[in-house]
Amino acid sequence: MESHDETGCQAPEGPILCINNCGFFGSAATMNMCSKCHKAMILKQEQAQLAASSIESIVNGSSSGNGKEPVVDTILDVQAGKMPKIVAAEQSSDLTSNELSLTKKEGPNRCNTCKKRVGLTGFECRCGHLFCGVHRYSEMHNCPFDYQSAGRNAIAKANPVVKAEKLDKI
Repeated sequence: MESHDETGCQAPEGPILCINNCGFFGSAATMNMCSKCHKAMILKQEQAQLAASSIESIVNGSSSGNGKEPVVDTILDVQAGKMPKIVAAEQSSDLTSNELSLTKKEGPNRCNTCKKRVGLTGFECRCGHLFCGVHRYSEMHNCPFDYQSAGRNAIAKANPVVKAEKLDKI
């Protein structure tokens, strides 16, 4: 058999620990980090890019300026192994009743007609409501969605009218 020197392949000398000292083993493909630390680093980099682009849009004046957007300070120090850090602070802490109602957790999914709990087996209608197996059909829950005009629009969009120019008579 050929030796490792002849083929040019060398086995790693030993397992490499993660550079974040989390106790797991890293690999060269993940910059000597374990998979968990590598995913966290990539996520932080994406957040930093998003924050930088949002700051750029705020500085350029394309923001709506409603005063409820978070103020984001980025500290980017990408030197030998240091991660980018994001420090965020919310500018306005007073919440209106609409925002509080949006943050409340919704109850169980229920049929819009009979209020029966449907869980994951509920059917979403085109009218935007959730229904049980009995009321899933449009005629069973008096659906206000206009299926006829939606079908006409879909056919018209899929089949545009092609009309050739008229020929000159000789």
